Amino acid sequence: MTGVEQTADVVVAGAGYAGLRAARDLAAAGLDVVVLEARDRVGGRVFTEVTGSGAVVDQGGQWIGPTQDRLQALADECGVTRFPTWVEGSNLEVRSGGLHPFTGLVPTSDPDGSADTVATLLDLDLLAQEVSPSSPWDHPDAGFLDSITLAEWVATAADTDVARSLVATATLAVFGCGPDELSLLYVLGYAHGGGSMSSLIRTSGGAQERRFTGGAQQMAVWLAEGLGDRVVLDAPVVGVAHGPSGVTVTADRAGADGVRAPWRVDARRLVVAMPPAVHGRIAFDPPLPGARDQLAQRAPMGSVTKVHAVYDRPFWRDAGLSGQIVADTGLLRATFDDSPEDGSHGVLMGFIAGPADRLSESAGPDGRRGACLEELARAFGPEAAGPVEFTEQRWSAEPFTRGGPVACLGPGVLTGCGPSLRRPVGPIHWAGTETASAWSGYIEGALESGERVATEVAAALGAGAAAPGGR
Repeated sequence: MTGVEQTADVVVAGAGYAGLRAARDLAAAGLDVVVLEARDRVGGRVFTEVTGSGAVVDQGGQWIGPTQDRLQALADECGVTRFPTWVEGSNLEVRSGGLHPFTGLVPTSDPDGSADTVATLLDLDLLAQEVSPSSPWDHPDAGFLDSITLAEWVATAADTDVARSLVATATLAVFGCGPDELSLLYVLGYAHGGGSMSSLIRTSGGAQERRFTGGAQQMAVWLAEGLGDRVVLDAPVVGVAHGPSGVTVTADRAGADGVRAPWRVDARRLVVAMPPAVHGRIAFDPPLPGARDQLAQRAPMGSVTKVHAVYDRPFWRDAGLSGQIVADTGLLRATFDDSPEDGSHGVLMGFIAGPADRLSESAGPDGRRGACLEELARAFGPEAAGPVEFTEQRWSAEPFTRGGPVACLGPGVLTGCGPSLRRPVGPIHWAGTETASAWSGYIEGALESGERVATEVAAALGAGAAAPGGR
C-alpha cells in the first residue's frame, strides 16, 4: 500500500505491562510484532523515578501481593527481589480533627463504627464471591446490582456514618473515585478478582504486601529490552483503518529531523493495550460498534495524584508509627511508609483521589504541596513539614492515561457494554488490565490480559502458541 512505512503480523498499541507481555508471547510464537508506544518510556501506569536526592519512588503501580503469580514469576525471571511494605507500629486514624492510633485493618476509635465496618466489609466480600470476575453481567441479579452504586448499597448495609466513611476512604484508595461513582456490580466483580475487598485494602496478606527493590517499572524495561527495536517509543496511535484483511495503523511519529508526521504500519492484527478512555481518542475507520464505543465513553479513569515526601530518615518509626494514615477528610485520605528496605532515608507516600483530586486542580503544585505537608505534620509532627523534597505525579493530567489507577464503571455500563470488553472487532483485539478476569486494575491483571490476547491472536493467525514466559 502506498504510504505504508512498515508491515508486520501484529501491531501492539501500548507498551505497558499488558502490551509488552502480549508482544513478547507473540514474538515467541514466531510472529512479526511492532509495539507502538505514545510515551518516551515503557511501563504505562507503572513509572519508577529517581528523584533529585537519589530516592527511588514508584509514581504509579508498585505493589505485589499473594496470588499475583504472573508478576511473581516475571520478577523472578528478571532477578528482581521483593521486600515487605513497612507495617510495624501503629497506624493513625485522623477523624474529626483528632488522631487515634490503631493496629490491624480497621480503625478502632469508635468501637461501634469499627464493628459495623468489619460487618459491612464481610457482607460485601460474601456478595462478591457470587459474582464472576470475568463475566459479572451473567449474574442472575446483574440488572439490579448494576443499577445501584456502591454508595447506595453501603447506605443501607452499614448502620453508622463511621463505616460509610471508612468504606469511602478505601474506595478512593483502590479505585481513585468515590463509592457514588461506581456500579455495585463492577465493585463486586473487581473485588472477587482480587480475592475480596478486604484483600484489596490490606497490606500484610493483601494487595499492598510487598514492594520491588529498585521499583516496579524495571520488569517492563526488561521486557522491552528483550523485544529490541520492535518497540517504537514516542509514537502515539492516532488512527486505525480496519477490514477483513487486516489493519493500517497510523502513528504520529517524529522523524530523524524531529518533525512529526504520520507513520503507517500494515498488519494482519492489532492489539489495543490501553484503557477504554484512551483508545476512545483514536480514530477508527470504520467506526467501532456502538457497544464498544459506548464503553470507551462510559469508562472514565479514576482521578488520582500520587505524592511522595522524602526525608533524611523515617523519623515516624521512632514514635512507633507505621506511616499509614486513614483520614475522613483532607487531600490525603490514605498514606504509606514508602521508604527503602534499608531505611537509609524516609519516604511517606499518599494518594489524593476522587473529588479531592479534581478540586485540587486550581491549587496547583505549590498549593497541593503545602496542604499535603500540613496534613502530614498534623499526623506525624512538625518534622514532617520539612521534607528534603516533595514529588507529585498527577495522572489525570497524563494525556495517554487520563487518570488512574483504573477505569471507574458506573451503573449500567457492565450490563450494557461489558461483553465488548474482550470481544474482538474484526482484526482488532483488546488487552489492558481493565480486561483481566483476575486482579483487574493491577500489574498482575495487565500481565494476564497480555497473555490471553497473545493466545487469542496466535490462534487467529494459525501461529504456534508460545509457552508463557518464553523470552
